[in-house]
Order: sequence, then C-alpha cells, then structure tokens
Amino acid sequence: MEKGNREVRTDNMSENRHTPPGENRATVEYYRLHTGAVEALAGADEGNSPEVSAQELQRYRSGPRLRLTDAARAILIKMWFAGSVCFFVFWGLSAYIAAPELLLVFGVALGLVTDFLTNGILRSCAGTPEANDPWMMFPQKRRISFLYNILYALVLLFCVSGFYTLLNLTLSAVAGSAEGVTVGVGPILFGAVYTAFDLLFIQMKRLLRRIVSDAKEKEERS
Repeated sequence: MEKGNREVRTDNMSENRHTPPGENRATVEYYRLHTGAVEALAGADEGNSPEVSAQELQRYRSGPRLRLTDAARAILIKMWFAGSVCFFVFWGLSAYIAAPELLLVFGVALGLVTDFLTNGILRSCAGTPEANDPWMMFPQKRRISFLYNILYALVLLFCVSGFYTLLNLTLSAVAGSAEGVTVGVGPILFGAVYTAFDLLFIQMKRLLRRIVSDAKEKEERS
C-alpha cells in the first residue's frame, strides 16, 4: 500500500516538475505543440494552400508600401541594361571604332547582356517559375540561346537606328533648319526606345502564336 502511494506521489511530483508555477494542467495542454499543424505548415505549397488576396498579403509585408508590378519591374530592368550597354560600349568605344564596326560590336554586346544578365535576372526575380517569360523573346535558356539574342539585338538596333533617323528628319523639317537637328544617342532615350521595340516584337510574337493556336483549334473541331 505504501509502495503504491509512493508511486502515485512520484507521478504527481513528475507532473508538477514539468508544469510551470502558476499554471494548471489545462493551460499546459493548451500550449502543447500540435505536431499535425506543424507538419501541415511545413508541407504547404501553392497546391494545398487557400487563396489569399493581394490586399490581405500586403497587410503582413514589411518594407516599403510601394511595390512594382512584374511588368514595371521587367521594363525597368530591360531599360537599365540597354542604357548601360549604350553608355559603356557605344559611348566608351565610339572614339576607337568606326561606325559600322561599332554598331556590330554594340549589337553583339546587347545580345550577350540580354542572354546572360537581363533574362537571367528576370528568371531569378520571378515570383513563380516562368512568371516573367512573357517579357522575354527567348525565355528558354539553351546552349545557343545567346546566338538568338545576338541576332535579335541586331534587329532591334536596326529599328532603333531607323527611329533616330526618322526623329532627326522630322525635327529638322519642323524647325526648318538647313543644317538639320540632331538628337544624339543617349543611354536613357536609347534604353527607352530599345525596350519599346523589344516589347513591340514580343507582343507580335504573342499575337502570332494566338492566331496559330486558334487556327489549329478550328481545324481540330472541323
């Protein structure tokens, strides 16, 4: 009998030892770790998580309230790199390389920067995989993708060159100056115009794909 009382007393002492002072057993049970909830939280992903509005998520985000959209971020990144290449390559080498060779070097540099830096940053800062693919002409990273981007950059550079020629002719005609008005190639304006032509060609690619897709669907239905 005494042995049984001793065991009961020992169990009570063990429980009291694990129970903080001033807290009863109900409080301890309330704060006991729920392993099931922890496992559910650790295994949560986009597939098994409830949808939460952007306004609700914004309430719990730290940092500045002004956040750029994916489109604005992609456009700024493209403009910044195009303007940087204009500053370092076109301006930096214009005193050492003649115009035809300079434009070729300029186009190659633009293509390489687009393939290795611009598109790489767009892929890395995407919220979800392939989220920024619509803002790239060649979103898939391949071994020869840099060749595609170089050729594409040369096409864009040709379009930008035509834009500057047309702009200068228009300004000269408006001003009525016999000497002509010349707008120089600057990083900011070049980056904006280069990005505008880039987005124009990307939209044309989307439209062409949509037309081909719709034509295939109609053919399958018929």
